[in-house]
Amino acid sequence: MNDFNSKLKELITNALKEDIGNGDHSTLSCIDADKKGKAVLKIKQNGILAGVAVAEKIFKQVEPASIFTQLKNDGDTMEFGEIAFEVEAGILTILQCERLVLNCMQRMSGIATLTHQFTEKIKGYHTKLLDTRKTTPNFRLLEKEAVRIGGGINHRFGLYDMIMLKDNHIDYCGGLEKAINKAYNYVQQNNLSLKIEVETRSIEDVQIVCNTATGKVFRIMLDNFTPQQITEALQIIKGNFETEASGGINLDNIQSYAATGVDYISVGGLIHQAQSVDLSLKASIAV
Repeated sequence: MNDFNSKLKELITNALKEDIGNGDHSTLSCIDADKKGKAVLKIKQNGILAGVAVAEKIFKQVEPASIFTQLKNDGDTMEFGEIAFEVEAGILTILQCERLVLNCMQRMSGIATLTHQFTEKIKGYHTKLLDTRKTTPNFRLLEKEAVRIGGGINHRFGLYDMIMLKDNHIDYCGGLEKAINKAYNYVQQNNLSLKIEVETRSIEDVQIVCNTATGKVFRIMLDNFTPQQITEALQIIKGNFETEASGGINLDNIQSYAATGVDYISVGGLIHQAQSVDLSLKASIAV
């Protein structure tokens, strides 16, 4: 959590610098610097709410004395017309933070909403839902957090926290078994606590991994397999490796994949196909 907060602080700093530049001249030109105000986050579309905690961090980072009143929680079902939070702070703070808060929350809520739709499809099955590295550069932290809020599980965060031997690694290295052995030796020689996952593209690949990689590989990815092929592969694997189905899986067919008994299903579309939801931050003016 400390690492998350540190990365979030950096993200907020860079995002505000990008947006404000040498000054929020729209606000500076017509609002007194010491004037205080209040605003509310209005929900304009049904879905799963995500990013409330992030919004609070943004306001508090800019103005630590700001008062943030949370009315709904991350992961809550949200409906049109509801209010997610109220914030009291300097008007300059509210207006400088407005677009960053909305950009984060709209994007995160869209991802959480889509993730929730996927997890509902496989409720009751053994299978768990994973995200991927198909993320927006410099925004992965919050996109993956939105997946978690929506009920999914975060896969590796980057290239540094797990070894995943995909098709290009295998082809460049000169073959499946050679890539596995070189990766395993690399981990041993460098005393790294990294798990190795390997992509397979056929039943023959699965058989090779099962015959040669026990104790070296922890998970087999079954890439672009049909549900029938996954069932056949699982009979070969016999529970000796974790299994992950990937490729071409969507809301219409995910149940058929989960029904095979595969351990995980990874869906890049949780993030790159999610549509932002409609939210707005509005000034609360006493009448």
